[in-house]
Amino acid sequence: MRKIKPILFCAFFYCLTNSMTAQVISVDDTRTAQQLIENVLINSSCANVSNFSVNGDPFSGVDKSYGSFNNQGGSFPFSSGIILNTWSIKKSIGPYTSGVAGGGSKSWLGDADLDNILAIKSINATVLEFDFVPLTNYISFNYIFASNEYQSNYPCDYSDGFAFLIKEKGSLLDYENLAVLPNSTTAVSSKNVHPLINNITDSFGTSYPGCPPVNESYFDKFNTTASPINYSGQTKTMQASSAVKAGVTYHIKLVIADDDNVEYDSAVFLEAGSFSSKIDLGMDRLFATNNPICYGETTVLDTKLSASLGYTYKWYRNNVLQPQNTPSFTVTGPGTYRVDVELGSASCTTSDEVVIEYTTDIVLINSTLVQCDENADGISLFNLTKADAVITNNDTSLNISYFETLADATANTNGIANPTSYTNKTPNQKLFARVTNAFGCEKYAELDLQISNTNIAPQKPFPTCDGDAIQDGFYHFDLNTQVTPTVLQGLSPGLTVEYYLNYANAITQTNPLPNIYNNATANQQIIYARIVIGTDCYDIAPITLVVNTFSPPNFQDEKQPLCNGNTVNLAVANSYSSYLWSTGETTNAITVAAVGDYTVTVTDSNGCEAIKKFSISASEIGTITAATTTNFAGDDNSITLEYIGSGDYEFSLDGSYYQDSPTFTTLAPGEYLAYARDKNGCGVSSPYTVYVIDYPRFFTPNGDGFNDQWHIKNLDLLTKSILTIYDRYGKLLKQLGAKSAGWNGTFNGYQLPADDYWFNLRFDDGKIVKGHFSLKR
Repeated sequence: MRKIKPILFCAFFYCLTNSMTAQVISVDDTRTAQQLIENVLINSSCANVSNFSVNGDPFSGVDKSYGSFNNQGGSFPFSSGIILNTWSIKKSIGPYTSGVAGGGSKSWLGDADLDNILAIKSINATVLEFDFVPLTNYISFNYIFASNEYQSNYPCDYSDGFAFLIKEKGSLLDYENLAVLPNSTTAVSSKNVHPLINNITDSFGTSYPGCPPVNESYFDKFNTTASPINYSGQTKTMQASSAVKAGVTYHIKLVIADDDNVEYDSAVFLEAGSFSSKIDLGMDRLFATNNPICYGETTVLDTKLSASLGYTYKWYRNNVLQPQNTPSFTVTGPGTYRVDVELGSASCTTSDEVVIEYTTDIVLINSTLVQCDENADGISLFNLTKADAVITNNDTSLNISYFETLADATANTNGIANPTSYTNKTPNQKLFARVTNAFGCEKYAELDLQISNTNIAPQKPFPTCDGDAIQDGFYHFDLNTQVTPTVLQGLSPGLTVEYYLNYANAITQTNPLPNIYNNATANQQIIYARIVIGTDCYDIAPITLVVNTFSPPNFQDEKQPLCNGNTVNLAVANSYSSYLWSTGETTNAITVAAVGDYTVTVTDSNGCEAIKKFSISASEIGTITAATTTNFAGDDNSITLEYIGSGDYEFSLDGSYYQDSPTFTTLAPGEYLAYARDKNGCGVSSPYTVYVIDYPRFFTPNGDGFNDQWHIKNLDLLTKSILTIYDRYGKLLKQLGAKSAGWNGTFNGYQLPADDYWFNLRFDDGKIVKGHFSLKR
């Protein structure tokens, strides 16, 4: 037994106010079963019903659980009809009031047939029954299921049960339930039709899990206080239908009940006038629904009524009456088709209409594939898809498959599994193409497989020269330019050539080589040319590609000097086929008298070329123009020569030892003759005199003739310089001019003691050099 659900109550004033303002349905519980069936559900003279009964609420003594309703011009989808529910129909009047527990009693029993059909244990059943003799082979009626189970999380777990049961009267077989979802056997219920149900926490803090949507497309809405009916939710308008046999008596039982619990009631609303004998010509055949009729085919519209019934049939195409008065009609073209059937009298008719659209014709062209054959046995490998465009007349919307026999193609069995790689079974074999459009319409074409009987002449090797810096036997070929014209020479116009790495690829036309192809095997490689006309193979021929290398010995670029006023000879070996200098000369050697770059292109017996460059640069005797010296620096005295000239020079201060740098260091004081010599042999410059000046760090005035005077060598070159000598206390001892012989270590005729003495040397440009030296005795 399921758990008791939480009950919520609305305030009296709130409920009263909304019931007064809502546009609600009205109900009538005074009608008999016969009146409900004949005057409401069928409401037509075109009916044969009998044996009416209805059972519902047996415990209240006042209220009924069945009756009729009217929407009073409101929003409820049906204007009128029948209500069957599990509480008083008066409680079905809107607006919707949430949380009301419902009605019914444990003493109000369920229905055994409903329990058997839906596998439930029902109570509070309402049952409407009658016998019916259909005039056609098809019946249907419209209904809406509404329930107070559509609240909280109840659709996840609970559902009341209802069924629309039918079987031939007197049959011992079980009833068939018509209240199911379209094209299924799934019963319509709040558990089987609902949107997403979120997790719920009630006012007591208790949580209940939600559940995902189920058949949500059939759910209409959750109701509010503006609803015309007092149910929390409802389905969209549903249709119950069944095929029947005209003239056979059927028993129909409409039943609804609570599922084992009296709370949260449900109802079924049956649309007035919707129950009747009908005919069904089937669905529309439209492009929009992907089911038009194929071009050239016929289809039969069938009322499924026997001619023995004596009915009158009027068939219309595009509202034009057709001559047939038969239960069926053969359609041969597009249009809107309708049949009006008079079911025994002019006052009892039924009708149905369908729209038929036709596809356009599938236009096919028989085709032929011609393939090459390596061993001339008439068997080869074909890519059948090469014929697709021809067969389908370039209609890419069509699907195509291939078969070895027309019977297989027609039955769509034993298709060729890999049409891109098919080996013919016999020479000149015929295959069959089955072509279908997007709607499954089919048509057939023939495909003949033939072997090419043409051959091209054997091809001579195609040479090229290795034009890379590295002569390794690998280079590129422009196949369209270097090979194709020769291959096609003398052949019929319209042929093209494709190139492949091997014969197998050429047969299957897979992995074609690019037009600019770099050979993969050094020096020589064989590839295959497939000569093609359209989709057919004319011939497949081996093509030998040869890469000739040419790497002359001692052919590196050279640099040579050219002395001013002279000439220079440029030469390469005399063993090549031809020579071409950038000067236009064609000998192996030339003489040039101007600087610049000269090239010679030599050619070997294969026509391959190599280029050598001679770079001739000017050279001449240099001229030393100046020298910068660092003086008075002791071991750091230096000379840096300045020079002009276009040669490559080396330098010397003695005419014997030469160095690349024009700077000389660690020089002793003295006079030097500097030279610049051209390394290219153009000669040596005139000598350039340079002086290095420095002072001695000590002197010994002892009369022995050595170092008796302290003087600065070459100071006489600095004619305006003034030399001043001091003792350690700054006392002026001696002032000397540039021409002075030096200082002998005396002051006013007295010999000064051994000690350190200081000097200032002022040059004519104002520069002062200071230093000190030692007097030793």
